[in-house]
Amino acid sequence: MVERAGAAKKRKETITIELKKEIIEKHDRGVRVVDLARMYNKSSSTICTILKKKEELKDLDVAKGVTRVTRQRPRVLDDVEKLLLVWISEKQSAGNTVSEAVICEKAKALYTDLLKKTLGTSSEDEEAFKASRGWVENFKKRTGIHSVVMHAEVVPEVQRFVSKFQRLLDSEGWLPQQVFSCVETRLFWKRMPKRTHITAEEEALPGHQPMKDRLTLLLCGNVSGSFKVKPLLVYHSENPRAFKQCKVQKNQLNVMWRADKKGWVTQTFFLEWINEVFGPSVKKYLLEGNLPLKVMLIVEDALAHPPGLEDNLLEEFKFIKVKFLPPNSTPVLRPMHPQVTSNFRKLYTKALFQRCLEVTRGTSLTLREFWRDHFHMVHCLNIIGKAWEGVTVRTLNSAWRKLWPDSVPEFGAEGLVPVQEETVVDDIVSLGKALGLEVDASDVQELVEEHDQEPATDELLDPHTEQQKGVEEIPSGEEERGEESLTSREIKEMCKKWEAVQSFVQNHHPNKAVAGRCMNLFNDKAMSPFREILKRRQRQVSLDRFLEKLAPKESSNPKLSEPEPGLSEAKRPRREPAPEIELPATLTEGDSPSKQ
Repeated sequence: MVERAGAAKKRKETITIELKKEIIEKHDRGVRVVDLARMYNKSSSTICTILKKKEELKDLDVAKGVTRVTRQRPRVLDDVEKLLLVWISEKQSAGNTVSEAVICEKAKALYTDLLKKTLGTSSEDEEAFKASRGWVENFKKRTGIHSVVMHAEVVPEVQRFVSKFQRLLDSEGWLPQQVFSCVETRLFWKRMPKRTHITAEEEALPGHQPMKDRLTLLLCGNVSGSFKVKPLLVYHSENPRAFKQCKVQKNQLNVMWRADKKGWVTQTFFLEWINEVFGPSVKKYLLEGNLPLKVMLIVEDALAHPPGLEDNLLEEFKFIKVKFLPPNSTPVLRPMHPQVTSNFRKLYTKALFQRCLEVTRGTSLTLREFWRDHFHMVHCLNIIGKAWEGVTVRTLNSAWRKLWPDSVPEFGAEGLVPVQEETVVDDIVSLGKALGLEVDASDVQELVEEHDQEPATDELLDPHTEQQKGVEEIPSGEEERGEESLTSREIKEMCKKWEAVQSFVQNHHPNKAVAGRCMNLFNDKAMSPFREILKRRQRQVSLDRFLEKLAPKESSNPKLSEPEPGLSEAKRPRREPAPEIELPATLTEGDSPSKQ
């Protein structure tokens, strides 16, 4: 009996295919088996077993949390679960919660749509997936989305949180200037109202439609509305063509620029924003205002906000306290949503129409010409800055009336903000008519709500493909020159030094979890490019050696000693890249051609 009990305790721990692929990827980047075993708390034999099957595992494309692939599990179900997770992330980013019934209905709809895209499907195939309660429970366990699903006890939990939050503010003496909140919002940066002729023309054209191009903004401000933090912007392109045309330096932008193929705020981006933007700016704000150096940042329970967020803050920003809203409460309690985001989008539309009117009246360009050929990301960033600056103190402060009602004066508690928004809408309508556009208040409201629209199955399949079709990315010439100036020996010596540092930190750091996260982050972001350079050069050396073996040996006859034309190419110096074509100048703020 004792042996059986001991055997039960030593039950084999399953490893997800996602984690196995992560281990294989790190081993390919040069991480040793011993270090991987220590990093993932596994035995070396387990790591070796995974690496032996790496070719088989690399080819697998399964949903998150799946530990093994069986014949009973249809391949399309993996695609359904992956798209469903993307859809839930979209819902969560918008501050919405979903019930199990809604998840089941969406899963069945995705299953049907995907089957229709597959040839040879039948009605029996469509009915094979029932989206049962057991499947939902397993899906939740595999993906860890328990906090997204709505339950009946949400309202009492929200009330308890508000009461507890009020007591915390009173007992610790927090000021409205010290408490901040942030919100993510999606923005179709090049979209007009539906009834305008520009939108009708874009919808009629085949291929890429710029009006579908979307970015994500992280907006942040304090309760008093006296300080707005520099936003984080995530776009699908690292270097849009407009940046080179306008000689843009990213560190001088009015936003923190980051690139992700899906345009999402990731944990890495959010942490970088806190340490590089939020921390320094709020510290300066408090010191200049002679306020106590302590800050509370209220965030929602989202995928981009890991529970151990405070552990990853730099030492100089340990005065920041992170407070998480309870699960499923964001539609009720989130201070910045939807009031601030809605106001921001309206102000963006107003500033956009103003810019169009300035160009059409001050230059020879028509609205169609400016919109189609000259309006680009640099203009968009200028308009974003103007719109964020235009969000008033009253708008920011009144958004806290549910979570911290005592901090909201009378002017913010009752209907003054909606009146201000109506004024903005009237201004947009007037500007639209001045531009010759057919637009009214309902069109503006529809445009604002479109930013939160639910993505279709095609967009969930590859949300960045349509965006990338029309946006050409310019590689950085400095990065190419920097790679050529490094020798392989220098890179190898640097990698060895990094391995020594990594081993020392992992062995002696007091907090193994924090050390592991930092090492992984540095490995992925800083070291992987250098390892890729080494891999490319090793492949090139192998190819050169192969060609040398094929080349004929030297002979006393000078004619025979000449290398064959096709083989001598391997020894020739690399061809210099073609000179860059000078692009025509484009319109930027304060730089417009004179009207003829």
